[in-house]
Amino acid sequence: MQTELLRLQDIRQVEHLELLAKQVVEGFILGLHKSPFHGFSVEFAEHRIYNPGESTRYIDWKVFGRTDRLYSKKFEEETNLRCQLVIDTSSSMYFPEQPAPSGKFTMNKVVFSAVCAAAIIQMLRGQRDAAGLTLFSDAVHLHTKAGSGHVHHQLLFSNLEKFLGEKSRNNKTRAADCLHRIAEQIHRRSMVVIFSDMMEGGEDQDDLFSALQHLKYNKHEVVLFHVVDHLKELEFEYENRPYVFVDMETGEKVRIQGNEIRTHYKERMQKYLNNLKLRCHQYQIDFVEADINKDFKQVLMPYLVKRMKMK
Repeated sequence: MQTELLRLQDIRQVEHLELLAKQVVEGFILGLHKSPFHGFSVEFAEHRIYNPGESTRYIDWKVFGRTDRLYSKKFEEETNLRCQLVIDTSSSMYFPEQPAPSGKFTMNKVVFSAVCAAAIIQMLRGQRDAAGLTLFSDAVHLHTKAGSGHVHHQLLFSNLEKFLGEKSRNNKTRAADCLHRIAEQIHRRSMVVIFSDMMEGGEDQDDLFSALQHLKYNKHEVVLFHVVDHLKELEFEYENRPYVFVDMETGEKVRIQGNEIRTHYKERMQKYLNNLKLRCHQYQIDFVEADINKDFKQVLMPYLVKRMKMK
């Protein structure tokens, strides 16, 4: 499944986002058959031999067709995991903001995050785990408690649809305040999966780190997916010509030559990222870089590893 371009009409409809999530998960699980995770299923825990007299509802007829033996899908009897998916929807997450060529929609950070979140919801649903969704920027705009019912999942897909394709400008980030609030709103121990570029303004990042620590203090398992356009935002790969850079959150503009600040920019960005990684390690938070120019495996594999460790 390629992530470079997605049809806008495939994303805007709830059923299409759900279908896309299924396709992403199916492709990912298929790839696991050649890995140490062979045998993992997003639909059930395991097979067991069918006992005569039991309900035929969960017989795996595909397996029967291949083996001529009756096996039942053995489901987990109750919810094993509560997962809160937290997505930063501030303006910087809509980078890169480019025209959609030929009726297609260019992948940006918020679209990548939404598709990954939808895929994880699909995996949680298959394992009968509970999923919740939180959207934030300068405030917490949406917070749904974790649930595992069909109607609840449809609500999550619907909410994911609402902010896709928006042109978001001058919508600032207050990640520290929002993460503190989210920590207070999640009352039961959960896996908290955060999608954010972590581009909080200001030199002092202690408040942001304190908010991440708050989540861990409340006994949650936290995975931070640092969503970036690696070449543009970390490597600063721009041609050596004049550019006007616009801060998507403040509207501030600066005119520079590409090569003039590349070295300084990369040094400052690397220093910040190293500090963020160090703090996450100290707080036992899983830090994963998620490059929007790569496939979804970079997100689904760390999620799956974390999920299996929590069994």
